[in-house]
Amino acid sequence: MPENKLSLTVLIPVFNEDESLPELYSWVKSVVLKNNISHEILFIDDGSDDKSWQVIEDLSASDASVRAYRFTRNYGKSSALQMGFQNAIGDIVVTLDADLQDSPDEIPALMKMINDENYHLVSGWKKKRHDPLEKRIPSKFFNGVTSKVSGIKLHDFNCGLKAYKRQVVKSITLYGEMHRYIPLLAKWNGFNRIGEKVVEHRARKYGTTKFGFRRYLTGFLDLLSVIFVTRFRKNPMHFFGALGTLSFLFGFFVTVWIIGEKVYRLYYQLPHLRDVVEQPLFYLALVALIVGVQLFLAGFLGEMVMMSGSNKTDFLISDQIGDES
Repeated sequence: MPENKLSLTVLIPVFNEDESLPELYSWVKSVVLKNNISHEILFIDDGSDDKSWQVIEDLSASDASVRAYRFTRNYGKSSALQMGFQNAIGDIVVTLDADLQDSPDEIPALMKMINDENYHLVSGWKKKRHDPLEKRIPSKFFNGVTSKVSGIKLHDFNCGLKAYKRQVVKSITLYGEMHRYIPLLAKWNGFNRIGEKVVEHRARKYGTTKFGFRRYLTGFLDLLSVIFVTRFRKNPMHFFGALGTLSFLFGFFVTVWIIGEKVYRLYYQLPHLRDVVEQPLFYLALVALIVGVQLFLAGFLGEMVMMSGSNKTDFLISDQIGDES
């Protein structure tokens, strides 16, 4: 399909979802054809070890609008989305989870919000969820914390059903588990028009959830990471230099005060005279001085890395379907 006529990319990351893929594909096709939407369906197989890739090959053989990439191993959802973002050629990109819990029927309304209301990004809100309690509670907590930190009024940052303008997905970089904080990354890249739409959330029909208790910890660490990276990625000295200055000044003034007090007591022959090295505060001051210097060095090294150019993350792809040219 010619690129200049393409309006929609439906991006679907896949990991061991062979049972749901035929039904999801049929559902997506019926929606886009019913609404006369020029489209492509882009599958990213994140190292599945079931028959997912075989199903995708069969779908591609019968439909030229299907393109796909397959990783040699499981890199995670963020890496799958990043690969999809890099290769999407639609003017609007809509992401869907492959487990049939996201409804493709929402696609036209999401596109309408992007086109008519000029949003950069529209995030789904699974207001009524069909997930177990142990998944809903941490999700609600992290959504609340992220909303407070970012100032983005969203109820569900991690909803897999989202719509983007093309320039948004081309400007952000995902790695690790950063897919949870895409609206935050988009905002800090200058895309401030972020909307929300209540979407249908369906109970899982096939397979098992990929959710684990490890996400309690990684979710919080990812939030700290994305805050640090987005704010100080281009000027690490602002972070390390500020901390280094505070630490160095604390150590310096404490050392001067201890030595000054020693000289003062010696000069006036005052009692209770202790050696400087016998005072624990002196060693704390020395540690503060050393830490301050190390933080400065970390800041300088960070600046040098930034000047040498940004690094790219390469994924090993074992198979590819379709050609965007």
